[in-house]
Amino acid sequence: MQIHTKAVHAGDRKKPGPATPVTTPIHTATSYFYDSMEQLDRIFAHEEQGYCYSRYDNPSNAALEELTASLENGHGALACASGMAAIHTAILAALNDRRKSIVAASATYGATVSILMNVLEPGGVAVRFADICNLDELRAAVAEAKPGCILMETISNPLLRVGEIDKIAEIARAAGAALIVDNTFATPMIARPLELGAHFSVHSATKYLGGHGDVLGGVIVTDREHYDNLRTLARAIGPVLGPFESYLTMRGIKTFPLRMERHCANACRVAQWLSGHPKVERVHFTGDAAHPDAAAIRRLFPPNLYGAMVSFEIQGAARAEIFRFMDALKLIVPATSLGDVHSMMLYPVMSSHREISPKHRERMGIRDNLVRLSVGIEAAEDIIADLEQALGK
Repeated sequence: MQIHTKAVHAGDRKKPGPATPVTTPIHTATSYFYDSMEQLDRIFAHEEQGYCYSRYDNPSNAALEELTASLENGHGALACASGMAAIHTAILAALNDRRKSIVAASATYGATVSILMNVLEPGGVAVRFADICNLDELRAAVAEAKPGCILMETISNPLLRVGEIDKIAEIARAAGAALIVDNTFATPMIARPLELGAHFSVHSATKYLGGHGDVLGGVIVTDREHYDNLRTLARAIGPVLGPFESYLTMRGIKTFPLRMERHCANACRVAQWLSGHPKVERVHFTGDAAHPDAAAIRRLFPPNLYGAMVSFEIQGAARAEIFRFMDALKLIVPATSLGDVHSMMLYPVMSSHREISPKHRERMGIRDNLVRLSVGIEAAEDIIADLEQALGK
């Protein structure tokens, strides 16, 4: 079954009685009881399928989990209260019964860096960063750190680097480490990390899956080896998504493949226009033939699907000039998110990477003149016209 069909049908239309609802209902009950205590006991013991308490499982969440596992061709999934809850929970599950050591991509989202440095490292987890686009450097870091897991993004935030997931998965498996891939920017339309050897694929469902700026959530999709441990951990720490948010996410996913195609097509046009503007010093876009990871992108991504993120550096701009540029936008929304139907602009130094020290940002390549554009599904001509008037002549 193709992904467009899975997005519409997977997980939905369970039959609770004589009639079948055309969409999964919002199940708000926190607990469930049965005709006998013996049956409830069997359900608690996982000897019989059923629901007992919503921190453990919920029909609305289960439908979303079935859907996202299907999109990623994984064994099972866990719906979480946010993308960061999903990242944190995936790391905890990956490190269970493994060495408490992580090798993480040096180019990654600021909040992920914060979890690594401010939550996990003070708790005794060793953290080391490496350039995952340099396989020799990664191998050396893995040999020295002996990590329990390797953490990366399919398309890095915000400089859009692309590592070779399949080759990194081989390095992880040879070291006995689990590979966690944040697949938010790529989505299952562009990459399915588990098919490439990863153990966990994580999404901020707030972004392209939900797609409409009205739901906060995250999803972890994993393989058979890690699924039971992931569910056991979730029952203990309770990172679960609410049923209404599960419903909204499923509703968004039904159109996500169509939206993603439009997002990607628009991004190509916008990136091409930006590359010719005299006030734009540099454009970061995975569809650029001169991208530093172009060979990996050609090999791993489907034709003409490069993602919808475009980062660019404005010539000679500092904080004040960036603020003036973003204040001048009329169509593009200057807000802290991405993946919505409308185009959105973010200033990484102020928001996504605010908690990262200036020296660390400089090492990551995130300069004060960099902005990140999430290209929406509006008419590309209108997005470009807004950029043109805000940049000026």
